[in-house]
Amino acid sequence: MGNLTVRALRVVLAVVLAGTVFVQVSTLAVLVLGNDPEDGSLALTPLRVILILGMVAAQVTLVSVWRLVTMVRRGTVFSHAAFRHVDTMIGAIVVAALLWFAVTAINAPGQRDDPGVTLIMGGVGLGILGVALIVLVLRMLLAQAVARDVEATRMRAELDEVI
Repeated sequence: MGNLTVRALRVVLAVVLAGTVFVQVSTLAVLVLGNDPEDGSLALTPLRVILILGMVAAQVTLVSVWRLVTMVRRGTVFSHAAFRHVDTMIGAIVVAALLWFAVTAINAPGQRDDPGVTLIMGGVGLGILGVALIVLVLRMLLAQAVARDVEATRMRAELDEVI
C-alpha cells in the first residue's frame, strides 16, 4: 500500500472519527438538556442512547482499521496480531447490526400503516450483518496468508541450513 493511499485513508478515518465524536457530544447534550417532544409521541431518548452506542461501535471499527493500516504500512499485517483487530471489527459490526435491529423494533409500532418501512429497516440490519460476514471471510483469507507466510519462513530457514 502506497504512502499516498495510507495518508488518504487516514485522513478519511480521522474525519469520520471526528464526525462521530461530534454526533455523540451533540446527542449527549440534547439528552442531558431533555429536548424530547412534550407530547411523548416519539421515543427519542432510547433512540439517542442507541445512536451514541452505534457511534461507539463505528469508532471501534475505525480504530481497528487504523491499526490494520499501520500494520500494512509496516509490512506486519500477515501476523497473528492482526487477528485481534479483525475480530474487534467483526464484533463491532455485529453490535451495530443489533443496535439497528433495536431501532427497527422501536420504530415498528409507528409503522403499522406502512409495514414496508419496518421490512426495509430489517433488510438494512441484515445487510449490516452481511458486512460482518464479509469481514469474517476476509479474516479466513488472512488466516490462510499467515499460515503460508509461517510455512515460507520455516522453509527458508531450512534452506538456509542446507546452504
